[in-house]
Formats: sequence, C-alpha cells, structure tokens
Amino acid sequence: MSRRVARVLLDSPLPQLDRLFDYVLPDELGDVPVGARVRVPLRTAGRMIDAYVVEVTEEDDSERALSTVESVISLVPVLPERLYRLARRVADRAAGSASDILRLVVPKRQVRVEKAWKADAVAALPSGEVLGRADAVLTEYSGLVELLNARGRGAVEAIPGMRGDVLPWTELLSAAAARVLASGSSAIIAVPDHRDLDRLLAALEALVPAEAIVRHDSRQTNPERYRGFLRTLEEAPCIVVGNRSAVYAPVQAGLVAIWDDGDPLYSEPLAPYVHTRDAMLVRQEQEGSALLFAGHTRTSDVERLVLRGWLTDVRAERRVTPRIVLSSPQEMEQPGRRVHSGAYAAARKAADEGPVLVQVARPGFSPTLVCADCRAPARCAHCGGPLGASHRGAVPVCGWCGRSARAWHCPSCSSTKLRLAASGSERTADELGRAFPGVRVIIADGAHPVERVPAKPALVIATRGAEPIAEGGYRAVLLLDGSRMLQAPDLRIGESCLRWWSNAAALAAPGDPIHLVGVDGPVGRALATWTQPAYARSELESRAPLHLPPSTRVALVEGVPASVARAIDALRELPLPADAVLGPVPIESDDGRVRALVRFEYGAGAIVSTTLRAAVVAEAVKRRRGRAQSNRIPLAVRLDMLDPEL
Repeated sequence: MSRRVARVLLDSPLPQLDRLFDYVLPDELGDVPVGARVRVPLRTAGRMIDAYVVEVTEEDDSERALSTVESVISLVPVLPERLYRLARRVADRAAGSASDILRLVVPKRQVRVEKAWKADAVAALPSGEVLGRADAVLTEYSGLVELLNARGRGAVEAIPGMRGDVLPWTELLSAAAARVLASGSSAIIAVPDHRDLDRLLAALEALVPAEAIVRHDSRQTNPERYRGFLRTLEEAPCIVVGNRSAVYAPVQAGLVAIWDDGDPLYSEPLAPYVHTRDAMLVRQEQEGSALLFAGHTRTSDVERLVLRGWLTDVRAERRVTPRIVLSSPQEMEQPGRRVHSGAYAAARKAADEGPVLVQVARPGFSPTLVCADCRAPARCAHCGGPLGASHRGAVPVCGWCGRSARAWHCPSCSSTKLRLAASGSERTADELGRAFPGVRVIIADGAHPVERVPAKPALVIATRGAEPIAEGGYRAVLLLDGSRMLQAPDLRIGESCLRWWSNAAALAAPGDPIHLVGVDGPVGRALATWTQPAYARSELESRAPLHLPPSTRVALVEGVPASVARAIDALRELPLPADAVLGPVPIESDDGRVRALVRFEYGAGAIVSTTLRAAVVAEAVKRRRGRAQSNRIPLAVRLDMLDPEL
C-alpha cells in the first residue's frame, strides 16, 4: 500500500518552522494541486495552521508517523513552483523566512473573486502600429533594443525634460514592456509610489490593451488586489505594474524593470527587509529575463554592477543636458537669505510666462524652532520632541506628541522667546507670495497633494518628491535648502540629494533654467554637468577603503547579550577578516539589548546568511523550550543595511 504525502510550507513567522513539513494527504480530499492552500495540525502547539502545498509525492507505508492534512482551503494554485523558488532564494539571501516573503505577494483569499475567476484570459498583444511607436522610443537609447531581444541586463540613463505633458521615462518603460509583451512574455515594472504608478499606467494604456495590464497597488481594495493576483497566475502574458512587492508577481517574466531604485520606498520595512533591487537581481538570475535599472541618477549599488561588467551602461543616442545654474553659499548676499539674486530674477521672468517650481526641504510653516537668545533647539518639556509652528505667531506644537507649548522657556538661558529656524513649504509660499504679487501660489506636499498644474503663470512650492507635472514643463526651477539637505547624518545623503534635484530638474521645459541655490562641491558639479554616474562611481571608490556598502555587504545583529555573543562566536569560525565584526554595543531597551555589525564580501554572502539564520533558529528553539515570558525575540538579524550605524 502507498499513501500520498504533501510537503507543505507553513504560513508562520517562527524561524524554526521555516522548512517543509510532510503530511499525509487523505484520499477523501481528492486531487490537491501544488500551490493550493490547506490547513494542517501543528502538533507542538495543538492548533491548526494554514500552509501551502509545495510538493505531492507517493510513498510506501512506513513506520514514520505523519499527521494528516485537515482540510483544503482553496484549490487555486496560488504558490506556483517559480514563486516558491523565488521566495526561498530571496529569504535565504536575507537570512529570513520564505513565508514572510509570500505574505507580501499572496493576498488574502476572496471567495467571491475566486469563484468568478475563470482562468481563461486570452493574450492581448499590442498591434503593429503600437510596436512601431515603441521601437521609435527604444531606438533613442543605444543598444537597448538588442539588449531586450537578448534578455540582457542594463542600467539606463533616462532622458530628462518633458514632451508636452508626458515624462520620457514613462514612455521608455512602457515601450520596453510593450516590446516584451509582443514577444509572448510578461513584464514587471516597479515604481516608488502611487504618483509614478499613475503616470506610468497612463503611458502604458496608450500602447497596450487594458486587459493586459495588472496593477499592484496598496491603495487597491482586497478584492481588486486578489483579482489582479489571480490574473498573474494565468498563462496569458501581461504587464504587472506596482510598488516594491510587485517584483514577486508569479508571472513568467521576460522583463523586470525598476524606476529610480534609490528611492527609500523600495526598502521593505517588514522582515526580512529585502530591498526591491536585491529581489529583482535574484529573480533575473533565476529566470533569465531582461533586467533594466532606469533613472535620472544612478545609485552606487547599480554603478558597482556596471563597473563589474554585470550591467550594460545604456545611454541616449542624443545627449540631453538640462540648463543648470549653481550659486555657492558665498554668493548669497545676506546671511539667512534663501534665494540668490540670479535665481530670483530668473523666477521673476519665468513667472510672467508660465509655472515656476520651487523645491524646498520640508513641509509646513516652520518645522523647527530655536531659542531667540541662545539659538538652542526648542524641545517639548514632556517628550523632548522638536517644537514647530503652523503659521506666523502660532502657539508652538511638538512634532512628536502633539502637545502645545504655551508657557515654553529655554532650559539653557531661561528665555521665553522663540525664533523660526527653518522654512517649510507654507512659510516659503507666504514669503514668495509677497515677493511675487499677483502670481498664483500653489503648495504641493504631503498635506496638499497636487498631481498637475496648467501652463499658466504660478509659483509651485513643493517638497522633494511631491512635485506636480506642469503642462509643457516648468519655465524655471529653483532648488532651495540644498545646504540644509546635505547636512543630514546619512551615508547616502549626497546620492539622495542628487536624486531629488535631478528628478525636479527633469520637470523643466527644454532649455529653461534650473537654479541650485547655495550649493557647490561634488554634488552640485555632478548636477550641473549631468554626470550622475560619475558621482556614483566616486562615492563607491571613497567607501571601498572603509568597507562601507555597497562595496561590501553589512549585516545587523541585535538581541540580548548572550544570544548576540553566540551568533558572533559562530561568525568568528568563518573565513572572515579579523575586523569583520564591529561591536557589540548597548542600545536603549528595557532588557539590555546590544547590537553588532558584520561586514563581509559578496562572495561570502551565502555562508554568512546561513550561519546567521542558524543562530536565529537556535535561539528561537531555546526560547521555546525555556517558555520565555517575554514576547521579544532574543536575536534578530537584518542583512544589507543601506546606512549602517551603531
């Protein structure tokens, strides 16, 4: 006699359960496909748990005791083999659990949507006329068509500027996806946020049928998301467009592309904290699809791959350089003045003809206040948070706890007077509104979202990343608060500033001026000469001697001292440099937790991640056996820290 055995992956965050378990699949459950959702007993906990069927085999009756699958939740194969292999490889690289990866991509079951699903979609391919338009866009970039046909890998420097009210990068990625769709393969495009998603979808809908586009967006309802996920399980090719987790869509991809990979929104905040760029690299290696990193700038991570020859450097056939004007801090006529005289004159002239973009660092009126006498930062007496003002003469409010500080006094000098230390979008709008009488002022930030502005005279005050599109492009762009942005304590602040400024400069009309106020040095020169890859290369070269990412990989190990010490001891047995481990050092916590950093080469990634994962599992098992009362895990690991600090 033989019996059917299902190997399942439990839907559990516990690290000790991150492996395949064997269960007897009784005959009364009928045919259960690979990828189906089932419910199985967990003997150690005495409860039922959801699981995915990864494999079904036949085996002769043996003496080993196996539990039995309790029930089938759904026969829809939501975990095809390629998705499981991708989740497993990504999780192993990050020393995490495969179920944590799957939780990002497999939506909750929607019974009504599932019953209405017929899985009979017909391939909707672009027409010959559309392909001609797509090829016209792709031929603007040297060798891009050949790279897509050969399923190659490239870093594409997108053409800046506006074409009417269309961004060239949306045309580029739409054309590449349409070309791949026409060949009978699916495409995946990841963008940072909903604004970029809407712009890309508008460009895609002009090239390919709507039924061939699948949107993957956190703003969707659960039924909408599940309906789109079921579409990606079908054989008919499609184009998946979405945010960071769209990279895991279970299609057979012929193209995987990402726009602006330096955006912090691509950093997954949930364990195992895998960056979309890293997941995309793993997926391309597994499936052999074409891979594109596109942007106005280039991260040091992508430049490292270009220098190693792993990515092809793709440039436009015709170089387009925005008209950038720099003004150093020494050129500012008065201390504290934010707008250079040349930038002011350019804005005054441009405001008579069309919209002018003014980029600022922060939203609000005055995000921070200081003591008027000693200039000490004004802090909340209750929680120590920074005090800010919503308008001129307003009562200071804490940015952390929201309490008002009506009777504030300085703990350093006992003064009761406050001074505005920073200008947000609303204060800038107030100041420039008085300087430009009769000109409409538009605020665009998180509290005041604006998608588009007409081609009429206006001052658009926008925080970085919230800049709306202007019809025909802005007649001038002013980039303020640059020196303040560069002072942020962040390893990658230079890259981030260059990305913010480049994306804003790309919204200008061709030939119209972009003024970077109060900034000189390497970042300013890279923007002025539009040589962002060269700046990324210099950043990479400066970090290599210090063993900082991305020249090396960095892992963070955090937990109770004994657990961290055991993990570090296991690492010291590996062939790593003597200075690979930094720390541990204490961190603020109730249970005396500590933190350490581990620096290692990419070639040692597999053995380091395996060792750290084994340490996490061992500590979890010890905690389970000891029946620890604390809900906090004794050891946590995070690989590929973008900005490591102890």
